[in-house]
Order: sequence, then structure tokens, then C-alpha cells
Amino acid sequence: MTKLKCSNTIRFLFFGVLVLGVTSCSRQQAPQQSPTPEQPANRTAAISAEQIARTYGVDSFDQIEAIRYTWTAQFPGVNLSRSWVWEPKKDQVSYEGKDKDGKPVKATYVRSQLNNQPANVKDEIDPGFVNDNYWLLFPLHAYWDKSANVTSQGTKPLPLGNGSAELVVVKYPSDGGYTPGDTWDLYIGKDNRVEQMVYHRGGPRKPSLVSVTWEGYKKAGPLLVSTDHNGTADGNTIRVSITGVAVKLTGSENWIDAQ
Repeated sequence: MTKLKCSNTIRFLFFGVLVLGVTSCSRQQAPQQSPTPEQPANRTAAISAEQIARTYGVDSFDQIEAIRYTWTAQFPGVNLSRSWVWEPKKDQVSYEGKDKDGKPVKATYVRSQLNNQPANVKDEIDPGFVNDNYWLLFPLHAYWDKSANVTSQGTKPLPLGNGSAELVVVKYPSDGGYTPGDTWDLYIGKDNRVEQMVYHRGGPRKPSLVSVTWEGYKKAGPLLVSTDHNGTADGNTIRVSITGVAVKLTGSENWIDAQ
């Protein structure tokens, strides 16, 4: 199974406008094996990255032939929307959205052949794809990304509203990538689901602090996804929603809508 091949850190980017978290991924794609219980990545968590990923369907990910979804971000003065179909076994991406001038754009490409694509695919569309895919599947990526250091900090108060949850910190290395040292705080409930998330940027670019809920949970085939994220980015209200989620399983031509 092909995963998104990434370097060490996470950045915030959309067509030159600072918005939301996106990994600084390599443009070259290669198959890689996810860590196994016997040979984990750098894990010292009471609630492990593996346990969380299993809650979100990582054990059945090889059944996924294609995933489609629309990612939308809303904050003061901005409303962004991008639609994707990702075929992970081929790592082929199909995109529909708009360019900086609001003109419709469509593209289909294989990420291992990204260097042969036009500049807008390499510099705008693919970074947007990685960003949105991490919002959709971050619990899986936190397990797949071998460079990430995952630690449990025990039970902590939730950053938004009342209550408490197990804090699991996903920290990327302090060298390499666009913004070294980025950290994601995942607040995990008793059901091993993410309830809230806080992003801390490792560099000086803005936003430096993003706190959002993880709600609107749905199942799309074997995958569990959170479709609604509400909170703040450096004090400004922000909402990220993921709609139209559906999966196509190997051997079938039918889409299974998230419910």
C-alpha cells in the first residue's frame, strides 16, 4: 500500500495564503510499510499511535481502492473549497477547484510522476492535496510517519470548552522541511477517538496556534473520519469541514458514502 511520503515537518499553506496544516511532503512517491507492533516507530505513548490508527480503520486501509471528498475552510474573509479523488494504490489524484483568480481548475496526475506536471500542479495543487488529506486521515498519518515522535502526557483539560481527555503529542523533528518542530496535540477520548486537536507551529510564520474540535464522525466503508472542525487560528474563528466523503473498495465499482 502506498502512503504519502513525507519529510519531517508540517506547514500551513494555500496558494501562498497561510491557512491550515499541511505536511512538507516529497514530490516523489514510493511504497513503504507502516510500522508493526514488533517494530514501531518512535513510540512511547500509553495510548499508542497504533491504537488510535486502528480506531480509524488502518488495518483495513488496503481494501481502499479510492477515496473522494471535498475539503472546505472558512475563516474571516476567506472561503476555500477543493474536491479530490485519491486512488492510494496507484497514488493517483484527481482535483477540482479554483485558482487564485477564481477560475475553475481540474487536474489528474500520479504523484510519482509529479516532476512532469505543470507548475500549478507541483506548486499549488499537490501541496493542497497533502494538506487536505492530512485533515481527513491524520490519525493514520501519525502512525505511518516514522519520523514522528508520539508520546502520551496523561489526562489533561480540553483546550476548548469543558472536560478532559488523554493528551497524545505528535512532534516532528526540529530539522528539515518547511517549519521544523511542528507539534500536534491530540486529545483522545475513552473510545480512542480524537476529540480536539491543537497545532503548534515550529517556525515564525502564522498562524502559530490552531485549536479545533474533531466532531461530525462518520464511517465510510472501513474508515472512520471526522467531518467537522471548529475553533480558532491565532484567535480568529475558523471552521474546516469535509463533505461528500465516500470510498470505493477493491473489486467494486460502487461508491460507499460516509454515514
